[in-house]
Amino acid sequence: MSDITTTARPISIPVGPIPVGEVLPWAVLAGLILLLAVYFVGAEQGATALFSGSYVHEFVHDGRHLLGFPCH
Repeated sequence: MSDITTTARPISIPVGPIPVGEVLPWAVLAGLILLLAVYFVGAEQGATALFSGSYVHEFVHDGRHLLGFPCH
C-alpha cells in the first residue's frame, strides 16, 4: 500500500511598498539614458550633430524610420 504525503507550502508574506528613495536614482538614470537614445535616434544629424560625419545617423537610420522621425 502506498501512502500519499504532502508537504506544507510556506505562507508567502506580502511585502510592503518599495520606498521611493530606493527607486528614484534608478528612474532618473533610466530617464537620462532614454533621453540620450531619443536624441541620437531623432536629432543627431545636421546642425544639431555632436559628432562629425554621418556615422551615428547611418547607425540609427532604420530605427529613425521605424519610430517615424523624418530623415530625408
